[in-house]
Amino acid sequence: MSGLLFLVFIGSAVLAMPIAHALLMAAMAAAATSDRVPVDLLVQQMVSQVQSFPLIAIPFFMLTGSLMMGGRLGVALVGVLSTLIGRYHGGPAQVGVLSSTLFGGVSGSAVADASAIGSLLIPWHKRLGYPPAFSAATLAAAATIDILIPPSIPLILFALTANASIAALFVAGILPGMLMCGGFMFMCWWVGRRRNFPRDTTPIVWSAFRTHLLYASPALLLPVLIVLFLRFGIATPTEVAVLSTLYAAVVSAVFYRDLSWKRLNEAMVSAGLATGVVLLVIMASSAIGWLLTYDQMPSGIANWVTQNVHEAWLIIFIMNLIMLFVGMFIDLPAAVLLLTPVFLPLAQSIGMDLTQLGIMMVVNLAIGLYTPPVGTTLFITSALAKVKVGQTVRELGPFYLVAFLVLALVSYVPASILH
Repeated sequence: MSGLLFLVFIGSAVLAMPIAHALLMAAMAAAATSDRVPVDLLVQQMVSQVQSFPLIAIPFFMLTGSLMMGGRLGVALVGVLSTLIGRYHGGPAQVGVLSSTLFGGVSGSAVADASAIGSLLIPWHKRLGYPPAFSAATLAAAATIDILIPPSIPLILFALTANASIAALFVAGILPGMLMCGGFMFMCWWVGRRRNFPRDTTPIVWSAFRTHLLYASPALLLPVLIVLFLRFGIATPTEVAVLSTLYAAVVSAVFYRDLSWKRLNEAMVSAGLATGVVLLVIMASSAIGWLLTYDQMPSGIANWVTQNVHEAWLIIFIMNLIMLFVGMFIDLPAAVLLLTPVFLPLAQSIGMDLTQLGIMMVVNLAIGLYTPPVGTTLFITSALAKVKVGQTVRELGPFYLVAFLVLALVSYVPASILH
């Protein structure tokens, strides 16, 4: 049954069918050709997976991002950072990295980050004379920091699939995200200095800087509040998501005064559509996961690996290779939901903490977002910069180096993320 499942899925994916539909097609084909699995039971498993209270956090966090970044905040945030660091070596590129990191504390979506920050910064980079391919590479890599720092949609999906703590995952993702941010900023400085990239030499207008800082301050405060509420148990992740949406609505209406009925409607529609896509992927992936578990494939893989590979570090290395490979071809939410049931027994067999497994998986899959052939942020930023994907890939070397160093840290030094 597992063989047919993978065959149908790969065939559907090759035909460019959407991932959720390809997963559903594979699950239904496997169930229909098996006399052991009733189709109605498979449908029940699919529906039951989306009847989860913590899932309510996903649309509210998405709505928070739409409300906060749909108005003047994005311009103010970029204005503050460009004034502070835009005049240094690699400064304009560092603005992109910092903007993505701060934006991640609002949206939790790498795709939203790449689209929003890229549309703001790439035209500015071009006016400065910055190489568009390097701009695209910087923003494609930096956008993935979003899915490490809270609120992170992939970490929520992993927590629901693995029955892990969302709060623990959110806190554990902060350090890798900050290390990624610092490493990317250093690479921007190093490349900018070595290749003598242009800098923003416009004189600082302190009145404009203060205005931008004032406008950006509510967004800078939101991720801090999210972490504090979760860390000290003031609210559950779902409650925090609802409170963050309320916070975003009040700030947009009272502080920014740019929350019109039209923008509220657009934000709700955008969040609703994005949530629908995620829920469809969850249903399809849960069907696949249930069928694989029913076929005892995850436990079979775990037993085979533990019997043939006796070193824990080598098992972790193999897990990383598989995650990296899968992340190059499958969208991140679907990859999280598919890989978690497979790697759970393997991680438990070597005593790996679930929180460490979740962070390791998300770091791996984040690298896949800017790696060909199906790198989502890679294609978005390349399109915004109007350069070929191959040109962008050639500029990604330094960022891959940083990402793999962070991956090695979270894989082999669990004390760095576990508290």
